[in-house]
Parts: sequence; C-alpha cells; structure tokens
Amino acid sequence: MDRRRLLQLMAAAPLAWASSRLYAAPAASGNRLLVVFMRGAYDAASLLVPASSDFYYESRPNIAIARPGSGPGAALPLDDGWALHPALAESLLPFYERRQLAFVPFAGTEDTSRSHFETQNGIELGRGAAPGGDYRSGFLNRLAADLGARDAQAAAFTSDVPQIFRGGTRVPNIDLIGAGRKSRLSPDDNRAIESMYQDTDLHASVAEGQRILGAAREEIEAEMQAASGNAVSADKLEQEVRRIARFMIDRYNLGFVDVGGWDTHVGQGAASGVLSNRLGQLGRALAAYADAMGPAWGQTTVVVISEFGRTFRENGNKGTDHGHGTVYWVIGGNVRGGRIAGRQVAVKRDTLFQDRDYPVLNEYRSVFAGLFARLYGLDGTRLARVFPGVSPVDLKLV
Repeated sequence: MDRRRLLQLMAAAPLAWASSRLYAAPAASGNRLLVVFMRGAYDAASLLVPASSDFYYESRPNIAIARPGSGPGAALPLDDGWALHPALAESLLPFYERRQLAFVPFAGTEDTSRSHFETQNGIELGRGAAPGGDYRSGFLNRLAADLGARDAQAAAFTSDVPQIFRGGTRVPNIDLIGAGRKSRLSPDDNRAIESMYQDTDLHASVAEGQRILGAAREEIEAEMQAASGNAVSADKLEQEVRRIARFMIDRYNLGFVDVGGWDTHVGQGAASGVLSNRLGQLGRALAAYADAMGPAWGQTTVVVISEFGRTFRENGNKGTDHGHGTVYWVIGGNVRGGRIAGRQVAVKRDTLFQDRDYPVLNEYRSVFAGLFARLYGLDGTRLARVFPGVSPVDLKLV
C-alpha cells in the first residue's frame, strides 16, 4: 500500500477520546475546504422539509412544501421523515444519493439576538454567546495560521476580506463581481399610478398609501440588502463558480464565499417563487463547482451555513422572520453523506425554541471543530487555538 493511500485511510478513521484530548489521524494531503455563507438567514424548513410533521403544514398554510408523493411541486423524500426542496432535484439530490451530501439540522449559534449583523460577526469570529475571550481574528484565519503556509493557502472570493479571514495571517480576496439591487417601482412608475387617480376623491388616499408603502418597502429592502452586505447573489455565483474551482485547484485549498439575498420577509414562495429560485441557483452552482473540480473533488469539502434560521410559522406577508436554529449542508467527494447528521428532535410545537424557531442542538463551533479534526488531524490543543474553550463534536462528516 502506498503512503498516500495509507494517509487517506488514516484520515477516515474514527476519532478517539482519551484524557479529555481529541486524537485524530493526520489528514490526507490535498484536502480542500470551501465555506459558503448564506447571508440573510435562509429558511431551512423549506430546504430540508420536516415532511412527517403535521405541525409544519399547520404552521405554513401558504409556504409549506407539499408532502412527498403528493403531486407536482412535492418535496423529495430523504430519510427519517425529512425531504428536500424540489428545486434541488437535479442539482443536489444526486449528491445525496451518491452519499456525498449530508445535512445537519438544528445547527447554529447560541446567540439569541436575531440580529443579522451581530450573529454574522459572532459566527465569523468563532465566538460563543458567553462574554470573554480574545476574538480579534476570524476562525478561518486562526485555522490557516495553525496549519501554516505549507498546508494552508487561503483566499476569500468576496469584494473585501471578510471577518472570518481577518487576523494575523494575510489572506487575499478575489472579487468575483460587484453586487447591486433594483427597486421594484421606479419614481416614474409611482407617478403614473398617482396620475391615474388625479382629480378623483381617491387621489389623497392613494398618494398617502403610496408614501406609506414606499417607506415600508424601502425599510424592508434596506434591511435585506444590509443583511447581504456585499455578498454575491446566487445567480451570479452560478455564473462565477467555475472560476472559484480553478483557483481552488491551482492555488488555494481553503476558501470562503458569501451569497446574499436570503432574508425572505415577504412573498417567500413554496415550491416556486423567490426562495425556490435562489435555492435552485445555489444548488446548480454547487453542482457546477463539483464538476469543475474534476479529480480534486475527491478531496473537497464544502460547508454551507447561514447566520440563523427563520421563524417556523409563516408571517402575515407569506414570508418568514428572523429565527434561531438552521440547517447546514456538507457536500464533497470525501463527505460521508446520504444521511441527516447530528442531534435531532421531533418537529412539533413543544420542541420549538421560544415557541417560534428551531432549537440549536448542534453548536456551530463544535461541529466545525470536529470536522477540522478529521480533515487536518488537529488534536485538542490545536483545536483550542481555533475555537477556545470548545469541545469538538465528531459527526463523522468526512
């Protein structure tokens, strides 16, 4: 048996605990990790559908994804009562079936602020809910520092170096494209609508209504745009992902990209609509990335996260609001997939967090620490430099 194959087998071996220290075999050379951040907090209950939960369908009369086998637009059955959004039938479902995709539900941070900005910042720093600790650097920067220049060549595929990669180790950023947005109605559109009611009894009411609706829309859109920051949109990522793959094959083995547009307060949709379109775009982007990686896909791991989930019940605007627990995706040629990983609980009213959200049962730093132990062979001492005070949880994701 050659040395490379031996290292691969050792890297796949289970982790062992002894004297409160985590031991892992040395990671195989050539491992590549890409972290994808869905900024804006996507609705995880539409992506990974709790299809066996009657409470899910009671709570979402307009935006629930139909039960598997119920007709067009139905969810795609997976395991243990879970199902997948139909927009991912051709892109991600084949990876699940090939056991290269796992989902980790009830994942996230202990932060309960439900603030995009505070939670995004805390996650990128690798910070917990408890105060204290020196978190002036991002956790991927600390990982790169611990691995050293010989084993980690890191890059951010973002407009600026994100918090997750800021710190003592210098990490370049590669700006894919600029981000922008369009208003739904232009000033000319608004003037045209107002002119229709000119010289009628309704003119004053229409003008005032437009003013109020316009102000409310601007406030919502401003929040949604701010939550996304300068992150690339899902459709643009679909166009640019092959560029990322070329960089990750030729030059870098530790990468980060963020994707905006997931703050769906209004008109979220179900099997079709805004969220469905974005999930479809991201799914196709990840499938294209796998294809572009070629043989390197066999040593590639992609982790898709978001700052938090969304409210389990739909709101009055047929959307969802800021929540708590979410679902992580782990996809790659070296992933032990085809399963729903981590701690779980039945989805019903009395298991919701604060009677509104998914609980967090799989704390993000513990999940990442367990993954890093397997990918890079980090022991407890080295993991503590990345996530101080955190006990790794081995979900055997790779």
